[in-house]
Amino acid sequence: MLADILAQLQKQASPGESGVAAAFELNWQSLEPEAQKLACLLSLFALAPIPWSLVESAASYSDLEFDLKANCTILVERYLLQELAEDTYQIHDRIRELLQQKLEELAEADELKHGYCQAMVAVAKDIPQTPTLIEIAQATLAIPHLAGTATVYQAWLSDDDLIWPFLGLGRFYQGQGAYVQALPWREQSLSTARKRFGDEHPSVATSLNNLAQLYYSQGRYSDAEPLYTEILAMTKRLLGDEHPSVATSLNNLAQLYYSQGRYSDAEPLYIEALSMRKRLLADKHPSVATSLNNLAGLYYSQGRYSDAEPLLIQALEIAETRLRANHPNTITFRQNLEDLRRKLSIQALEIAEKRLGANHPNTVTFGENLEELRRNRQP
Repeated sequence: MLADILAQLQKQASPGESGVAAAFELNWQSLEPEAQKLACLLSLFALAPIPWSLVESAASYSDLEFDLKANCTILVERYLLQELAEDTYQIHDRIRELLQQKLEELAEADELKHGYCQAMVAVAKDIPQTPTLIEIAQATLAIPHLAGTATVYQAWLSDDDLIWPFLGLGRFYQGQGAYVQALPWREQSLSTARKRFGDEHPSVATSLNNLAQLYYSQGRYSDAEPLYTEILAMTKRLLGDEHPSVATSLNNLAQLYYSQGRYSDAEPLYIEALSMRKRLLADKHPSVATSLNNLAGLYYSQGRYSDAEPLLIQALEIAETRLRANHPNTITFRQNLEDLRRKLSIQALEIAEKRLGANHPNTVTFGENLEELRRNRQP
């Protein structure tokens, strides 16, 4: 128990001394400089279980080259650190408070803080957009420390790293569908970026986009639309009218309109995004395949099946050439094309039945083709 640490420290106090602080000071003075530095580094972590791998990473970024594990053992023996389980530790809040005071007296304090932040940014970058259950489990213990980095240690994050803790936290929660928990991190990412960079900066655009995507995922289309519009205008100002990020912004706004059933608003944006990606990325780029699929989906929703089919054929050809056969995009494009061809076959069968009759050879052939498509549909 963490409370036991305080009791043990209290016992170490000399006659006439009182309180944990006095016992802590006795322990501190007896520590070698290496152990003191490690203790100060540990004080940067949140009041939560600390995986040893995170300590090693932070120490590496801080250029601490001494024997970490041996000094860790010393801190445990001196009741300054508790071992919760193998390679997992925690500090009592009062001990952490005292250690943070020592940290501020340390010449290497800034170096330790920068190293700690770099380690946490590395954790954030390892969290994917849509984490699997395994990836969620791997990141869970780091989340309280990542949250502390975002809220407490912003000043020691470089400009390039500033919003990464927020991005990682947003991905962790949003990727699980925990939108309520994700929202404050998306909002703080935007406010933090604006505070440091002003209104015109790529990190502001990224934060706006992530917040807009969260609103979109929640079905909050009226909240998402002005953000997507602002992102598109900002991206053009920052990067010029011809840039892949502009095409992405066009596609995102089109997707919003599509979800609202505003097909006439979505179509020109999808077409512009497709044309821009072809110009900037070459005809066979996977992003071109995505644009082809998106435009085909719009036509499919409008019942314009003959317009959609050649686009889906192109999208699938690109995916099969540039991506693996079992890549999620390849599978999606293939299924979309199969669904479309079933619609076309149903349409052809209905027309044949009305014009030629149920027993006409062409009607029978259309019926057989439809059954073949249904049998061959991949799960």
